Amino acid sequence: MSDTVQTLIIVFPIILVSMSIHELMHALVSDWLGDDTARSMGRISLNPLKHIDPILTIALPLLLAISGGPIFGAAKPVQVNFNRLKYDEFGGALVGAVGPLTNLVLAIIAALILRSVDISSGLEYKILGYGVIINIGFFVFNSIPWPPLDGSRVLYAFAPRALQELMEYIEGLGFAGLIIFMLLFYQLIAPFTGSLIEKLTNGLTSGLI
Repeated sequence: MSDTVQTLIIVFPIILVSMSIHELMHALVSDWLGDDTARSMGRISLNPLKHIDPILTIALPLLLAISGGPIFGAAKPVQVNFNRLKYDEFGGALVGAVGPLTNLVLAIIAALILRSVDISSGLEYKILGYGVIINIGFFVFNSIPWPPLDGSRVLYAFAPRALQELMEYIEGLGFAGLIIFMLLFYQLIAPFTGSLIEKLTNGLTSGLI
């Protein structure tokens, strides 16, 4: 079996599980804060088919894994009626923040297991190692404050109205807004995000991977 095929076999399930838990937490927190939109749309689920976006959840992270670049991606956003949430914009910030924080927690759990067991190679080592790398990548990428990424919801809660209106306009563009960001702006911050992913990964694993 080639290294590329083995990487795909390992990485693909980790991506699906990580992003499914990420979106489930968005749905649970929005439901807890008073908006049942996600529940009515069946998003309170660990079923990956409820959450995946063919490009951002599958194609992009797999391509990055194969190319050896920092692994990041996003899932199909959970629909939230922010007007129904408790705590107004701060309720929206909680819904947004829980996604990336979930990936950070998953990375920490994988790193703790990796550090506590006596493995330095093999399948288990690769699964745990990719579990750390992928979830750190998702944490960093989804924390970027550009709509519709999760970090934008946190920024929105504290932004002046003029910036909020700009963010609403970008979010209204949907997937096109994210494409604009990737094509025009992401290259400017890619060195920073790549370095941050590397530092966080190394910090969690202390050079184990």
